[in-house]
Amino acid sequence: MQITDLNDEQKILPIFRLGFRPFFLGGAVFSLIAITLWLLIYKGTVSFSPYGGGYWWHIHEMIFGFGSAIIVGFLLTAVQNWTGIASVKGKPLAALFFLWLLGRVVMLMPDLLGATLSALIDLSFLLAIAYTLAKPILAIKQYRNLFFVPLLVMFTIANGEMHLATLYPQSVSLSYSGYAGVLLVVFLMSVMSGRVVPMFTANGTQTTKTTPAPLLDKLANGSLLLAMLMLLLHPLVGFVPMFFGIILIFAGLFQLIRWLRWRPWITLGVPLLWSLHFAIKFIWFGLILLGFSYIIDEIPSNHVWHLLTIGGMGGIILAMISRVSLGHSGRPLTPPKMMSVAFASITLSAMARVFGPWLVPEKTLLFVDISGFFWLVAFGLFTFYYGPMLLKAREDGRPG
Repeated sequence: MQITDLNDEQKILPIFRLGFRPFFLGGAVFSLIAITLWLLIYKGTVSFSPYGGGYWWHIHEMIFGFGSAIIVGFLLTAVQNWTGIASVKGKPLAALFFLWLLGRVVMLMPDLLGATLSALIDLSFLLAIAYTLAKPILAIKQYRNLFFVPLLVMFTIANGEMHLATLYPQSVSLSYSGYAGVLLVVFLMSVMSGRVVPMFTANGTQTTKTTPAPLLDKLANGSLLLAMLMLLLHPLVGFVPMFFGIILIFAGLFQLIRWLRWRPWITLGVPLLWSLHFAIKFIWFGLILLGFSYIIDEIPSNHVWHLLTIGGMGGIILAMISRVSLGHSGRPLTPPKMMSVAFASITLSAMARVFGPWLVPEKTLLFVDISGFFWLVAFGLFTFYYGPMLLKAREDGRPG
């Protein structure tokens, strides 16, 4: 289906021809900057004051800066395939990207525009994306995919709670608000994994596609949604760690059963597949261990959350943007060989960040540095190899 006129598209810079291009590249580059700055802040090497302080800024920017960029790039690209209507591109896409970029600048340097205006700029981005996404979906009444719009609104509410935590820390928890954002991202990834992983696995291994299991999908996604709502609503209903932990354990078990049905062991020869299945492993393993951390005091939940953020979110993002960028730039689904190093580095980053400080707490700073190094290797390799692809027109001459 040729949705866009090729002659019109050639007047647009390649980077702004489809949503995945600026947001995948911008998100990857931003993650390199954000992790580098966080390592310097954590070690006390730099003393500047980002919005909310260094700890707040690190949590917020990895979820609502880096994470939201990748999600938006994916959704603005996918909506064109869902609806058959040309997605936002050219100047409107550039405006959305620069709104996201301005949010990153004012979160880093809030004195430029003041705290209130900085917060409003940051909060406006996902609402603008929700409106942009809803227009083509409503135009053809494709309500199945409309649920991404309220999901973006919920994402904005979690973001708003993080901002409120800087003003009313006694009423709104920074940690719970940030973790709600994490579980929203995990929920979205769980939904999309259920849609695409069985197909990707079957196509990539030339095997039969796994039979759908709608009830299992509902249990896996519903339990995640319930856990997320417990965090999102904590200022109103409070928070019960034991109950939250039990929900997470069940969510992880449902994810594990679904993952096993997808036969991850048959993907070991295909980097774009094993990297995705390895990342999903961090989701179910992370949820189960995190659940126990809210029941057993000896398990440090603050470290275990990084199984979800680095191994799960970071790993799935890296695997998905590596695949989507190839497919939508008209290239074969064969990543550069060094991307296997990138995929392995995400695993090492997660393991170092979680188990190093847990088992050897006096060496926490060292393990944080090691984890950060492996993240920089992973997304540095993506930026190096995929940056030129995202900045150039499709190789097959088609729009996109």
